Amino acid sequence: MKTSRIAKAAMLAVSISLAAPLAFAQNITTVNGKPVPRARVDAMMEQILKQQQPGQPPQAKTPELEQRVKDEIVLREIMVQEAERLGLQRGKEYQTQMEFARQAILFRSLFMDFEKKNKPSDAEVRAEYDKYKATKGDKEYRARHILVEKEEDAKALIAQLKAGAKFEDLAKKNSKDPGSAENGGDLDWANPGNYVPEFSQALTKLEKGQTTDVPVKSQFGYHIIKLEDTRAAQFPAFEEVKGQLAQNMMQQKLADYRKSLKKAAKTDYKFGDE
Repeated sequence: MKTSRIAKAAMLAVSISLAAPLAFAQNITTVNGKPVPRARVDAMMEQILKQQQPGQPPQAKTPELEQRVKDEIVLREIMVQEAERLGLQRGKEYQTQMEFARQAILFRSLFMDFEKKNKPSDAEVRAEYDKYKATKGDKEYRARHILVEKEEDAKALIAQLKAGAKFEDLAKKNSKDPGSAENGGDLDWANPGNYVPEFSQALTKLEKGQTTDVPVKSQFGYHIIKLEDTRAAQFPAFEEVKGQLAQNMMQQKLADYRKSLKKAAKTDYKFGDE
């Protein structure tokens, strides 16, 4: 009987000694007797590795980074224990902030879940790219213009141009467009769809080197337009803009999803943007 008890005690000691390293492996330390789980380190490390500053290489998992994370986790445990000892977790401010944090986490999780399930396919992104190219047309125009407030002023300038005045000189002296006047009215290369309809329609009717014979009226005033040259439209390759297009499409899907949730909700509240 005595031998049996000794054997059982020995087996128990062995089992405890084997379990202890396993339990310790699940924690990085204890603070005032309370274990600090390694899972906290792993979770924070994962978040840090996901964060990447624009133009910077991805963060690498190094022993130095892991040590800093462990330091932060243990320090947080120390501070949290002190805050709880003082009873701050029962205060109104804590309860309010916890509710805001809960909502923010759920809100973010909701949209992350939607994004995971609704990422645009390569075919959808390609279709968006082709649609964009179609709306821009296949030709770009390089134009100059002179913008004035009154029609009679525009007619007087057209008369000066016909008499031999240089377009660039008149633009610098008379144009009310601050973005192009100093450059002799030069608007650089652009798709005609970038301009207001009246300007675009007049521009596309001109031949190279030709100037509008009559003032072109728009919401900005009266324009005198000169077509310098045309060229085939310049578009970035699909692979160059694929990522940005996909991101824009996802943002639009998220915006539409948010609107659909607002519309489906049963509430008599009136939002300010409605």
